[in-house]
Amino acid sequence: MPEDADADADGVDAGGDGRASYLRAVHEAYDELARVHREARTAVGEPGIDQVDAVARDLPDGARVLDAGCGSGVPVLSRFDLAFDVVGLDLSREQLERAHERSPTAGLVQGDMTSLPFADDAFDGLVALHSIIHVPREAHPRVYREFHRVLADGAPALVTTGTDAYEGGTPNWLGSGVEMHWSFPAAEETLTSLRAAGFAVEEETRVPDEHGGGEFLFVRVRA
Repeated sequence: MPEDADADADGVDAGGDGRASYLRAVHEAYDELARVHREARTAVGEPGIDQVDAVARDLPDGARVLDAGCGSGVPVLSRFDLAFDVVGLDLSREQLERAHERSPTAGLVQGDMTSLPFADDAFDGLVALHSIIHVPREAHPRVYREFHRVLADGAPALVTTGTDAYEGGTPNWLGSGVEMHWSFPAAEETLTSLRAAGFAVEEETRVPDEHGGGEFLFVRVRA
């Protein structure tokens, strides 16, 4: 079952009132639409899943992998949990409950990507699929530094974000009646932040958003 680690009472790192309020809104939204979100993730194909599989091929059996922003466990936890020692981290306890149903052997932790509750060099690989886009964009460099800190030297990782700068909300996301929030810089700023955090950028791919509304930037990097 989900663990609480280095988080405040709501499962959100409290550093900075504005960021904490924003993340709390994301956390509460994902709690509220957990069922709708899992159905949506299951009902459609996953554009860019080949990039996730490329990370898996780059890892030895039994590698310890972090799914940062795992949601309900689709598609990363459910794809990785047989071959790897996979740990899922998410703000939303409701999402983690659903991830546990799908991947009962995975380690699950409720927490914040801007302050990861893990030791240095704790993981052999990392995937952050459609998750950092919900973190305030001014905190993205900090998230990338945290990713680099918890990865072993030379570990592969995949992060996804937007291609053009955007910040705003979708009031009725997935027809749920729940507002979801998004925040990300332009692609070049993302690449600069990843390199500044210590990552080598190995591949950039632009992938259409399966729900419409533009495209995502998939970036494969190495610590």
